[in-house]
Amino acid sequence: MELGRGFSFVSRQKRFTLDGQDFFIDLVFYNYILKCFVLFDLKTDKLTHQDLGQMQMYVNYYTRELMNEGDNPPIGIVLCAEKNDAVVKYTLPEGNNQIFASKYFTYLPTEEELKRELRIDEFRKIEE
Repeated sequence: MELGRGFSFVSRQKRFTLDGQDFFIDLVFYNYILKCFVLFDLKTDKLTHQDLGQMQMYVNYYTRELMNEGDNPPIGIVLCAEKNDAVVKYTLPEGNNQIFASKYFTYLPTEEELKRELRIDEFRKIEE
């Protein structure tokens, strides 16, 4: 899997325990250019506010327990099959720059689907 420059794999299904309850972060990387942990949570369904809250807990845990001196705050990314922008907007605080949600495809989209997703036709109208 190609993430870009500076990424180093840390863990898959990283377990941590709070008050006897286990939690698992799907993928953990460290980016030595950004100097921060990057946490990924993979969701096969539609994104919910609970998913974002869960990632917020993961980010808070890494911030308070695992950051080293000189590290920047961790980044959390929730990859989901379907994303609702309104849920993201009203779940995360304004000015959020630590937690992100993005839709993923389990297949290569058709040209028409890609145009629709990228809103190519709308872009051309604005350009003209």
